[in-house]
Amino acid sequence: MRGRFAPSPTGEIHLGNVWTALLAWLQVRSAGGTMVLRIEDLDPDRSRPAYTDKLMADMKWLGLDWDEGPDVGGRYGPYSQNERRDLYQVALDRLATAGLVYPCYCTRAELAASAPHAGDQERLYPGTCRHSPVPAERRSARRPALRLAVPDGEIAFTDLHAGYVCQELAREVGDFVVRRSDGVHAYQLAVVIDDAAMEITHVLRGYDLLGSTPRQLLLYRMLGCQAPVFTHVPLLVDAEGYRLSKRQQALSVAALKAHGITPETIIGYLAWKANLIDIFQPVKASELTGCFDIAKLPGEAVIVDSYELWQV
Repeated sequence: MRGRFAPSPTGEIHLGNVWTALLAWLQVRSAGGTMVLRIEDLDPDRSRPAYTDKLMADMKWLGLDWDEGPDVGGRYGPYSQNERRDLYQVALDRLATAGLVYPCYCTRAELAASAPHAGDQERLYPGTCRHSPVPAERRSARRPALRLAVPDGEIAFTDLHAGYVCQELAREVGDFVVRRSDGVHAYQLAVVIDDAAMEITHVLRGYDLLGSTPRQLLLYRMLGCQAPVFTHVPLLVDAEGYRLSKRQQALSVAALKAHGITPETIIGYLAWKANLIDIFQPVKASELTGCFDIAKLPGEAVIVDSYELWQV
């Protein structure tokens, strides 16, 4: 088994990040597999090297180690997407040569005004630039994004936690972006190339990414790569039901550490919320490998309360 944790360095990691990191780590460690850490710093406008350094320090403090990556000064990685852009371009060129991508000159404002919603914060692309000629003046006015021409048909897979998932991409999502208009390769393409190149066999991540998985499976198929086995776990939410984010500084690892919360307390709290231990008590991540079981994980979003962390 080869698994990975692939965070974005856009802020300090919080309990929600640690939740998926811990579960992904336990899935791999319980099987005696290899754990990869990959920094998804593809977006130059949001990624910060300082957050990468802090993330690595927090991971080590929590006892969540990794096994490989570029050897830098006698220590392992992690891998960085920013250093792998040439690989994404090679894959994009392959898709273009096969006639599977096309330029799109639509602006976000135009899409927001005309395209129906395809899901949470997403809009169904109506195929404007695929089916209609683009005037020369429009082509000269802006650099295009590149979209994948999505064929008709269903993409289906069985998730180890969410079960059977089936999506008709052409009707539910439409042609999706594989390179942005600013030249940055899209997440959907980069994550497929990285997981394939790193021979990742199992991906455990948050439920919020379940809807994007069929897009990635289509890319695996088009590029002739082996797709991993997926596990999408419920998200951590606050008392009002909102997903934890990096804006909630009170639940960042740095804030909890500053208040004297130990790494064992954080790990024990998350293990308790994941139904891996019966009572909330401090525990090391390495002590949980024998009790990891996907069948035990909650079926719905998990409510967290920072005050609970002070009860041990």
